[in-house]
Amino acid sequence: MKEISESITSFGLEVSSRLKEITDWAEAGGLSDAAEALATTLADGGVVQSFGTGHSEAFAMEIAGRAGGLIPTSKIALRDLVLHGTHDVAELDSLEGSVLERELGVAEELFNLSLVDPRDIFIIASNSGVNGPIVGLALAAKARGHKVIAVTSIQHTNAVDVKHPSGMRLSEIADIVIDNRAPFGDTTLEVSGGGGVGAVSSITAAYIAQLLTIETVQCMIRAGKKPPIYISANIPGGDEHNNALIGQYIGRLRRDA
Repeated sequence: MKEISESITSFGLEVSSRLKEITDWAEAGGLSDAAEALATTLADGGVVQSFGTGHSEAFAMEIAGRAGGLIPTSKIALRDLVLHGTHDVAELDSLEGSVLERELGVAEELFNLSLVDPRDIFIIASNSGVNGPIVGLALAAKARGHKVIAVTSIQHTNAVDVKHPSGMRLSEIADIVIDNRAPFGDTTLEVSGGGGVGAVSSITAAYIAQLLTIETVQCMIRAGKKPPIYISANIPGGDEHNNALIGQYIGRLRRDA
């Protein structure tokens, strides 16, 4: 890792080099399998179920319910256990939320609370890929016949101990694995005296989410399908366009804040 003395330049180089690596990989067809799986799901009337905990929830938000994204997308979140389940809101405060993220028994409850159809596909993001709800939800989805796409740091997940009683990592469960290119520990700049700053996984994951959307749309167009894309609600006609398409998925989409 680079020292923090030239922090802005160093971090910019760290980010740009990783984005360039992802770009080159995608241009060589690295996202083809994932995009084809997503396009096939949408063509069959399925919904993309996205999930991430901690900072990886930002990836799920990039996938589900944003302008320029796909309408048949739904976001699963740990807060669903409070909003739609039986857990207390105190479990999601700044201290205990991190504990809930590591609990092993919430995945089945979370899956059962979600608006999942047999045709749906899952995209699960986790930098470490080992925490209980992440692994548990991936296993629950696979057990019910859903295809799972993982976005994770291969370097990080291979360097940490497995936490789930299955003895598995997200990367070992998923049908398709996408490496977010984040380093072990996520940070890229060393701080004198110990520690690091300049985390990159949220940046690379957001980029991957957008590339996946672009590739999926291209797959649908090549197949003669009209992609169901969100238009910003802040431009004329946006709400009307979006609501007409959302109406085709009543009771199947969730984007709770």
